[in-house]
Amino acid sequence: MDTIQARLTTWFATAVAIILAGFTVAVYMSRRSALYQELDRRIESEADLTAGILAGVARAGGIVARNDAGGHPVLAQELGATLEAVPDFLVIMPAKDSVPLFASTESIALTYEKFQQLRQVIVAARGQRQEGTLTLTPDGPRLRYIVRPLGPEVSQGGAVLVAVRPERVELGLEQTLSTFLLILPFGVLAAYVIGSWIARRALAPVDQITNEVREITDGKSLHRRLPTAMVKDELGRLADTLNQMMDRLERSFSALRRFTADASHELKTPLTVLRAGVERAITTPRMPQESLASLEEALQEINRMTELVDTLLTLARADEGTAPLHCEPVDLRRLVEETRETGDLLAEDAGVTMKVEAPVEPVIVAVDASRIRQLVLNLLTNAVKYTPSGGRVTLWLERDDGRVKLGVSDTGIGIAPGDLPHVFDRFWRADTARTRTSERPGVGLGLAICKWIAEAHGGSIEVQSRPGRGTTFTVTLPATSAHPVVTKASS
Repeated sequence: MDTIQARLTTWFATAVAIILAGFTVAVYMSRRSALYQELDRRIESEADLTAGILAGVARAGGIVARNDAGGHPVLAQELGATLEAVPDFLVIMPAKDSVPLFASTESIALTYEKFQQLRQVIVAARGQRQEGTLTLTPDGPRLRYIVRPLGPEVSQGGAVLVAVRPERVELGLEQTLSTFLLILPFGVLAAYVIGSWIARRALAPVDQITNEVREITDGKSLHRRLPTAMVKDELGRLADTLNQMMDRLERSFSALRRFTADASHELKTPLTVLRAGVERAITTPRMPQESLASLEEALQEINRMTELVDTLLTLARADEGTAPLHCEPVDLRRLVEETRETGDLLAEDAGVTMKVEAPVEPVIVAVDASRIRQLVLNLLTNAVKYTPSGGRVTLWLERDDGRVKLGVSDTGIGIAPGDLPHVFDRFWRADTARTRTSERPGVGLGLAICKWIAEAHGGSIEVQSRPGRGTTFTVTLPATSAHPVVTKASS
């Protein structure tokens, strides 16, 4: 459950399942109580009716009982026939005899042991009203019974026991429970489907906001804003808050870009003056050797600062959308051969072997030749800089499924996996391999420029590297590049 929609759906379905289960238990217990109460009222009414019949016959002066051939009292035949209409277990016991006055057909059908259990229940009641549940053993039925003592008008005294099997009640309860258990899965499934639909509808604006913010936060579209709903609910207020935040971000980014562009522009003039002065001082006759060395070192730093300022100015103009690309059909194979000369010089100074792999036929693509040349030289300089003496740097060009790929591979020190996501960040340099030294100077803007150039042409740049095994930068350009006039660099 990685999404709010999944969690809401699960919670909704779980809540419905709990409600249905609670409702099932409540209905089951309520119906069970009602059915058993009805059953108790039934046997109670049968017991009262039997006692009333016996009392009525006794008050009328009729013969309630007569002795059979064994000397035990039994009910008169007419009265016994009347009580035979009782469909349940019915046993009438006299007070001073162990033989019942009457037993219904259901009772007589019991075995001797089971019938004795009924008689023992009546005896154990000791003339008191008693009710409960009894299981006749062995393997006998479970009975719900009531014992009611006879009134004094019945000369034989004793008590009446009426019992009934609760199977029908329990069968009805089982059917009710089975019905609810059958409905429960369908109810949960319906709740899951409905909950998913509700959650999807409710969270659709959140997905829209997420997609809009993802497109806006790429650093190129801070002028865009989220659409706000007419109804200012929670999501509407969230969209307003995000729009306000992006207003502040846009102002901050614009101010930073203007500052970078203005500062870079203003620094160009004093750096040019400094370089001219140092170059003029170097050419002064009879300049002391120590002073000459200091001036040469100062000139190197001025040149490095000038390059840095030019790079910052280029990125600032790209961010502002004022860095034009002059695209025209260019043979990339010839451009690669032209940059090879500079690459050979760099490789020779570093003791590195330079190799170029390009197709024989021309590779014509509409690009800004100066920018692509700058990209290739940055990649070559970077590769030579981090390849130890005796290593190899390869500049290659190929066609691939309607695209053109241009890459630089080296056998250098490589880049750690944790540093790969940051190689195109501005001013970023790895703590170990990319530390600024006299042997590997730089400020960490070359790859940022490369990324901007690639993306400005509608392409992309990727890096693959393994520590100690070398690095490969791959630039992918569309074979039919567009002709953009102004592009923005990614921040």
